[in-house]
Amino acid sequence: ESFTEEFTEEFIEEFFDETKRNRQLELFHKIYGQSSTSTPRRNIYRDREGGHHRLVNDYFSPNPVYPENIFRRRFRMGRHVFLRIVDAVSNLDPYFQQRIDALGRKGLSPLQKCTAAMRMLAYGVSADAVDDYVRIGESTAVEGLKKFVSNVITIFEGESLRKPNSDDIQRLLQMGEARGFPGMMGSIDCMHWQWKNCPKAWKGMFMSGHKGVATIILEAVASSDLWIWHAFIGVAGSNNDINVLDRSPVFDDVLQGRAPEVNYTINGNNYNMGYYLTDGIYPEWATFVKTIPRPQGEKRKLFSKYQESQRKDVERAFSVLQCCFAIVRGLARFWDKADLGRIMRKCIIIH
Repeated sequence: ESFTEEFTEEFIEEFFDETKRNRQLELFHKIYGQSSTSTPRRNIYRDREGGHHRLVNDYFSPNPVYPENIFRRRFRMGRHVFLRIVDAVSNLDPYFQQRIDALGRKGLSPLQKCTAAMRMLAYGVSADAVDDYVRIGESTAVEGLKKFVSNVITIFEGESLRKPNSDDIQRLLQMGEARGFPGMMGSIDCMHWQWKNCPKAWKGMFMSGHKGVATIILEAVASSDLWIWHAFIGVAGSNNDINVLDRSPVFDDVLQGRAPEVNYTINGNNYNMGYYLTDGIYPEWATFVKTIPRPQGEKRKLFSKYQESQRKDVERAFSVLQCCFAIVRGLARFWDKADLGRIMRKCIIIH
């Protein structure tokens, strides 16, 4: 009888200790998640080779399924331009070169990585949305997008996002004079891009007063043919256009004497400095021409009407940019401000 009581007590004590241990382990897994050793990552066979062949047959073969107009609509550029970009980034960065893995299988091709990046930029979709067609994983698509925009900026920024040279200035002056504004170099304005994943510690700094959400600001100069030759992005959304202008390098070449010479004549007076059309918030500088508030008289009303219509060029450029690249029209979902700046600059270069 004493042996039975002793055995029963020992069994109950051991049983409750084991139950307590299991309960503690269950609570730990519920709070912190199970370790990678207990739930191994599942390997998904995506058939990368089949995805590459399908992509080539649809868009890049001698007789593709989709014609040139559909290609331009989905890739936001002609086929020859896209292939030029793919070739350039592949030669610059080994990441975009197709390699063989340890099992002898081919990895993702340059066309697959660049296509996934362009689909995310053009349609503003998440990285997971391009997996079912391009056959590329979510993390790989995000990584490829970041490398793609960085390489495009490195290669094409000096060609497509540069300050005007002498020939460009003459062309801009001719366009301005044809529209009734001799000496006009373009229009300057700012655009807010809502930052959905702005860190909480930065929310107050990036909170836009009139929009009520966290934003980052793009300052741009655009001509009537929608050429954006100046882009300055990254200033917190709590600033206004004047604060952005104080930090902007738009007039650095003029102040340092490196800007190309500008010469034009108005009413018999010679001028050697171009100007930009702006809205009313900008300061009273010689390089800015603003409208006349509450104009009196036909002459002043006519000038205000023309100035307000011509300075819409930069806003029209913003609208075209957002229509072509939905990623800058929707919410910015990246966490790093530098990534957002590179994405915006890349979209402007492609535009």
